[in-house]
This record gives sequence, C-alpha cells and structure tokens, in this order.
Amino acid sequence: MSLSNSSTDLEQMFPRTGRVSLLDSEARLGVVVSGSLSKGLVIKLDSGQSVEELAVGRYIVVHGHQRRFFCMITDVVLDSSNPDIQNAPPDISDPFFEAIYIGTAAYGKIHAQPMLSIDDTESHPKPKPVKTIPGHFMRVMNATVEDVNAVFGEEEGMNFNVGAPLELEETQINLNLKKLVERSVGVFGKSGTGKSFLTRLLIAGIIQRGAAVNLIFDMHNDYGWEATNEGGPRVKGLKQLFNDKVSICTLDPESSLKRNAKVDFEVKLGYDEVEPEDIEALRETMGLTDAMLDAARTVAKRWGERWIERTINANNEDIDEIEQTTPIRSGTFVGLQRRLQRFERWQFLVPQSPGDSVAQIVKLLEGGRSVVLEFGRYGNSLEAYMLVANYLTRRIHSLYIDKVERAMGDASMEPPQLLITIEEAHKFLDPEDRQPDDLRHHRA
Repeated sequence: MSLSNSSTDLEQMFPRTGRVSLLDSEARLGVVVSGSLSKGLVIKLDSGQSVEELAVGRYIVVHGHQRRFFCMITDVVLDSSNPDIQNAPPDISDPFFEAIYIGTAAYGKIHAQPMLSIDDTESHPKPKPVKTIPGHFMRVMNATVEDVNAVFGEEEGMNFNVGAPLELEETQINLNLKKLVERSVGVFGKSGTGKSFLTRLLIAGIIQRGAAVNLIFDMHNDYGWEATNEGGPRVKGLKQLFNDKVSICTLDPESSLKRNAKVDFEVKLGYDEVEPEDIEALRETMGLTDAMLDAARTVAKRWGERWIERTINANNEDIDEIEQTTPIRSGTFVGLQRRLQRFERWQFLVPQSPGDSVAQIVKLLEGGRSVVLEFGRYGNSLEAYMLVANYLTRRIHSLYIDKVERAMGDASMEPPQLLITIEEAHKFLDPEDRQPDDLRHHRA
C-alpha cells in the first residue's frame, strides 16, 4: 500500500459517518433502558445522536415486538458511565478524545411519556390508550409522517388542522373536533406562548365545522371582535369571521363602544338573582371564610332574594338583630358585609335585573349561535370574572341538563352540543388541585 493512497483507502475502509441529524425522520435515536407506565420511559441515545438537536414536546415512536408506542419527549438529560468524569472532566479540545468520550463514557438520555399505542398485528390498527410499556432495548425512532397520521388522521370531516409538530413541519396535527367538544380540554402555557391564538383557532374550527355552539367568557376581549396578535397586527375576531353564527354580549358597553365592537346586548345581573352558591367560588380571591359563607346562607334564607342588598346596607340595628336571632357573630357578619360592598363598584350588578340574561344567552345557543361575553374593563378584576362565570355556567348547565333529559327518546328536541370556554380556569380550582407552576390555561 503506497503512502499516497493510504488516506483514501482508510476512508473507504472506515468511512466518517459523523453525527446523524435528527431532522432525518428515519434516524434511530436510541434504545429503551428503563422506565415505568406512570413515570415514563428512559431512553439512552445512540452515540451518533446529539442532545442539542432534541426538544421537549417532540413526538417519537418506540417500536416494540407487536406494538408501536407513540410518545412525547418530556426531558433531556446528560449522563456518564463513570461518576469521576463529573469531578474531573476530560479535555475534549482534541477531536480524538472527544470521539472517545462522547457517546460512550458520556452520553445523552431522554425521558419520554407514552401517549398511545398501535397494535401492528391487527388488520386495521387504531390508536389505543397505553396500558403497558415496551421492553428493554426496544429501538426508538423519530415519528414519521405515517406515524403522526396514524394517530391524528387525515384532515377531513371533523378532523381539523391545528398546526405541525416540532421538526415535522410537513406533517399536520388534525384534531377530531367532535370528540374534542365532548371532553374537558385545557390549553396550557406560559404568558406569551400563544394560548389565546391557539384557543381562537380551535373555536373557529368548531364553529366552522358545526361541532358545537360555544359560550366564551372573553376576559381580555380576545375573541369576539378584532384583537391584537402577539406580533403586533390586529386579527379578526369570531364575530367578523362568522357573523351569522356568533353573537357578542358585554358587561361593559363603554369599552365595547370604544373598540367599535358590534354588541348584540348588554348583560346586567341583579342582586336579587345572586345566590350564596355563586360567591363560593370567590372564597380565596375575596378572602371569604367558612363562617362568612355559612352566614351568607343564613341571611339568604332569612331575608330572601334581597339578602345581598340588605347585607350591604345593614346598619348597627340590623347587625344586632342578626347576632341575637341567628348563630352569626357580629364580626363575621361585618366581614361578609365589607366584602360584598365591593360589588357596588361593578356597574353590571344592579338591585334588580332589567331582563333575564341567562334566558337570552340560552335562546341564542339553542338557535345554533355561539356567544362571546366581553368583560371590558372588568376583565382586570378576577373577582368580577369569577362571579359572572360561576353565575352563568351554573344556571346554563342546569337548564341544559333539564333540556337533554326532556329530549330523551326524541332526538329532534335535543339542544346542540355546548362547549364553555373559560380563561384562567385554574382559578376556579381549590389551591391543592392547581398546577404547581400555576400556568394560565383555557378550559372548555
């Protein structure tokens, strides 16, 4: 072998394969090394794979002996076979030492959560909930277009395209809107990540495909009329896109007028319509104690529909009478009074409602129109938002249950599928039930 040809011969015998790009959907990522159904899978990356090209939220597929497991990456980890490497890191400025250490003594791992499984032994396999996990050393691949389509289906009928997964821009995520509106759905994310934009897209698809009518509590005026996009330009609202299928009502007509929003009617709630159960959701935001809530139930039973107005305007004689004739202590009653007096700042609350807002909204929903309730300046008050959302949803839910029960046996009388969209829905949960990072989300 001549010296002049030695380099060429070595290249032929030992080609420089280099790192495999993760953008190649056919590339193998690694193998399963441990995991559980509840905590997810641990996958050791192949030596040719770079952790820098991975991203949390990306779809991958684990190929078992009989099933394909559709998974999502939840974490990316650096690990080593010898703990001493962490205490005395090697010098990898020399490419030779880098090639020795990276992928062998020091390597990457990913954590992935199995989401669905597909049984390849079936003639017409369909995605099913995961009830087991793949075995040791099963190969892990990037999700291909075929894998994604096997889970989400093609864009047709009720399948609505909501975007593309990470690093698979040519692949569509198509959600089945009919199934979506039959379940509770959350849109999670930190501020500025596009939760409102995605929610607006989902609602637009639901209205366009006729999957359901929607009652939207528009806390920040993002849905009804035009809104400002994250990038700056204004985008059309649902009313502009689907004029004949969407109605807008408002708690703050002045705000709607300033924004040139085309409002159908104004919502007014009367003190005489509010029940103690409506303020229970305000326990934390208003600092209501159990004793105060018990006092609210007691005075509502004693004073009837005007219990809020009488509590707000109660004088010393009224307080003495309550303390003498009921188990309520004066301090508890005064505390309840001070908190209810905050209602006087909200102009949408009046002593007696001029009309039945619930009946108006239900009539529109039954007619196949989605309803957007704009809060205007009251959207900055979490107390006002929670009171109105709780008040309306309790009554509309009750009316819908009654209508569905009456329609049993006669499908023509059944009301249209109803979806309720609530911003800041986690605020309605008990503190111990909330997400630890208190992410904002929409709940339908």
